[in-house]
Amino acid sequence: MSYAYQRFYRGPIEAVIFDWAGTTYDFGSMAPIRAFQNLFAEQEIPITLAEAREPMGTEKREHITRILTMPRVREAWREKYGALASEADIDRLYHAFVPMQIEAIRECARPIPGLLETVAWLERRNIKIGANTGYNRDMLDVLADIAAAQGYRPASNVCATDVPKGRPYPHMSLKNALELGVGDVRACIKVDDTLPGIEEGLAAGMWTVGVTTSGNEVGLSQEDWTALDSASKTVLREQAQERFRRGGAHVIIGSVADLPAAVEYIERWLAQGHGPDTTGLAGVTLTAAGVSLR
Repeated sequence: MSYAYQRFYRGPIEAVIFDWAGTTYDFGSMAPIRAFQNLFAEQEIPITLAEAREPMGTEKREHITRILTMPRVREAWREKYGALASEADIDRLYHAFVPMQIEAIRECARPIPGLLETVAWLERRNIKIGANTGYNRDMLDVLADIAAAQGYRPASNVCATDVPKGRPYPHMSLKNALELGVGDVRACIKVDDTLPGIEEGLAAGMWTVGVTTSGNEVGLSQEDWTALDSASKTVLREQAQERFRRGGAHVIIGSVADLPAAVEYIERWLAQGHGPDTTGLAGVTLTAAGVSLR
């Protein structure tokens, strides 16, 4: 005789864990791009926007390492310096990168439209707010201080250097959940504009919400996005949505302004006994009005 035990969580969402750049602050996640491009330009090995963005979401030293392993960059480095980049080279680059990143954070630290309204909505529902990032502690402290002065103060702030492994490992989101006092990871939503951030949330056993328009997957500043015609916006948005669907995001939204609709949608799933690992519950695209675009 065999036995099976199942336990369902049917309660409300207890916590939302946000990413920072491209999700709550810095429309288009421009600060890291500026810093990475400046860093490699100083090495006389310019990198493209696509190369700078591809590892986005990972811890920043790891991000540098991944850029250096890209075939074009790897060979350009070998041609310039006579050997592949070493661990000492990566350490030197990271040391030079940190002040560049902090300067870029200060330049780009503006809240994404709808953030404070969404935070107020979450607080009215007694939903706890946490945040995590691929930035290190010095970088995060600069951004968090600016955000606090503007009214955004997550109760838990975790950076990649606070945990053994950054994204796509679940360590940061799990540390957020512990600090927030969450009773069940299935009561948490991870909101992120990068695929490693979605992987992080899934690995932590949480619901995940992918952010397209304001984030890395579209990768435009607010000014450049606004200047696009509607057909171009649709193409970029749909391409980003498809990448998030393939990456396993449960819900996909344009920006943080649309999050309340996603929370309500996920709570309806929970009430029916579904969890983040329920087959088939992925890739639903919502607007602020809660209308599915799929």
